[in-house]
Amino acid sequence: MSLFRFDLESTDPHSLARVGQWVTPHGVVDTPAFMPVGTLATVKGLTPEQIRATGAQQVLANTYHLALRPGAEVVAELGGLHRFMQWDGPILTDSGGFQVFSLATLSKITDEQVVFRSHINGDLFELSPERAVAIQEQLGADCIMCLDECPPHDVPRERLIEAVDRTTHWAIRCRDAQRRSDQALFGIVQGGTDRELRERSATGLLPLDFPGYAVGGLSVGEEPAKMYETLDFTVPFLPADRPRYLMGVGRPEDLLEAVLRGIDLFDCVMPTRNGRNATAFTSAGTVKLRNLKHRTDRGPLDAECDCPVCTRFSRGYLRHLFLANEMLGPILVSWHNLSFYQRLLRDLRAAIRAGTATEFRSAQLARWGGSV
Repeated sequence: MSLFRFDLESTDPHSLARVGQWVTPHGVVDTPAFMPVGTLATVKGLTPEQIRATGAQQVLANTYHLALRPGAEVVAELGGLHRFMQWDGPILTDSGGFQVFSLATLSKITDEQVVFRSHINGDLFELSPERAVAIQEQLGADCIMCLDECPPHDVPRERLIEAVDRTTHWAIRCRDAQRRSDQALFGIVQGGTDRELRERSATGLLPLDFPGYAVGGLSVGEEPAKMYETLDFTVPFLPADRPRYLMGVGRPEDLLEAVLRGIDLFDCVMPTRNGRNATAFTSAGTVKLRNLKHRTDRGPLDAECDCPVCTRFSRGYLRHLFLANEMLGPILVSWHNLSFYQRLLRDLRAAIRAGTATEFRSAQLARWGGSV
């Protein structure tokens, strides 16, 4: 009997939005859900208790970065990711493929493997589908990803076809290499913004019967409207009884649009990266805390937010922290931003249950008119 299950609870009558529960060995994730990114087994600046307090149920860690330091064998020796980072909920690790193609100096890519140089010290590193699975099995996350090839969105079509077919062949090898039954291996659909290639990718992956499917290769430079159009024709190719994960997409408006198109899971560094750069997400739009007008502002970041940051600290104080280069500033705004994301998804789940998801989207987009 599988340790993983996806239970559909409710669907929106006017869109493809749905509410469900992704059941894992380390707990249940209410979907649609946003996963905070803990690249190096830490969500930057925040403790596991603070992350849990935001409402987050599952976090993401990065295979590429952890394989380079401290090394997957070190994480395994220290008890696996859950014990290593002291997070008792579900964890997802990506395969490292995206970072290989975006961060590392690629030496060679073949059907067999990717050979690249570490962005840290230049060491040569080989990553095959089998190696990607082995590393993720050492790390010990609940959800792991097949190695995929994620080319830039504007490459020639012939190059996209090559990447789609290589991703399919690698997925077969990943599935065959998997040894642990307590990890759910997700397949990744590629194909850029090309409908025919997205279908080709999905058609190759569906017979492999993965417990979940991801949509990769979006939010890599294409216009938002093109991403939404791609989701419109890609999501229907995926099985309705499995979770659908849109990788690396995280603008609040993109979450709304993607959920209404049938996506269940998200991850992105945006809430914490923006938080470290004095930008807060609020119910009225983004707040740029370095702006002079916040210097003597006694109000909270978001009057509608009940997170510990908004109930205790003023915009004026938070601005001071950033101008003084105090480390507490990035910590507090990251904490708030993650709380904002979790509240947004919680409210969206309620709207889906009520059959008002499209109205909820329209109301939110109208309120997020711009920066304040």
